[in-house]
Amino acid sequence: MSARPATPKETESRSTPGDTIRAIRKKLGLTLNEVGRRTGMAVSTLSKLEKGRVSLSFDKLLSISKALGVDMAELIEPAPHHEGSSAPLRGRRVVQRAGEGQLVETRSYRQVYLATELLHKRMAPIVVELRARTLDEFREEFGGLIRHPGEEFVHVLTGELEFHSELYAPLRLAAGDSMYFDSEMGHAYLNASDPPCTLVCACSPRGREESVLDTFMGASERHAANQEVPPPRPRRAKARKS
Repeated sequence: MSARPATPKETESRSTPGDTIRAIRKKLGLTLNEVGRRTGMAVSTLSKLEKGRVSLSFDKLLSISKALGVDMAELIEPAPHHEGSSAPLRGRRVVQRAGEGQLVETRSYRQVYLATELLHKRMAPIVVELRARTLDEFREEFGGLIRHPGEEFVHVLTGELEFHSELYAPLRLAAGDSMYFDSEMGHAYLNASDPPCTLVCACSPRGREESVLDTFMGASERHAANQEVPPPRPRRAKARKS
């Protein structure tokens, strides 16, 4: 007995961020090479992202969303629209159940982005599990402290957070503690406890979204791309004819 073909609704529910990126890229008539030039990412990495073979980290999402000219959330889950209109619905509300949200993982963070179906939000709410325990681990991925335009709020849910910044001494925050700071200040979140350190974070850009995208460009991705580019082969000197 043959399997029942998937309905359009079921097919849509199975789509991944990579599928969405590929669909938007093709709709815009862009090749992988063109997107690579816009993002500074290797074509091989972009191809693996579209096929779901490489984790889609936050900096990759930001870089690709800028290259395609779309809101970052649209790469994760398209927003509902009025019938016959391209304008997003107003009077918005979204409920997030436990275990829902878009998972984005890097070596330093396990992030779950919330309310992703709402485009053009004033803030990006994220639930984060910290993985990096030392600054060396953090710098290995990002090359240094992270900074981006805007303001940021963090509330520790479990474990202890060790907060590093370029203007203040390292600070530890325990479960129930919170902090609000300017994101332009270089900063890093580290796990300072044996049990998992989880927190809820809200990032609010200052000014136009493009300034966030420009500043938060692929530190992790550029490092990965550089690792994939093989060194040029030395040319052999041609033998002179006698």
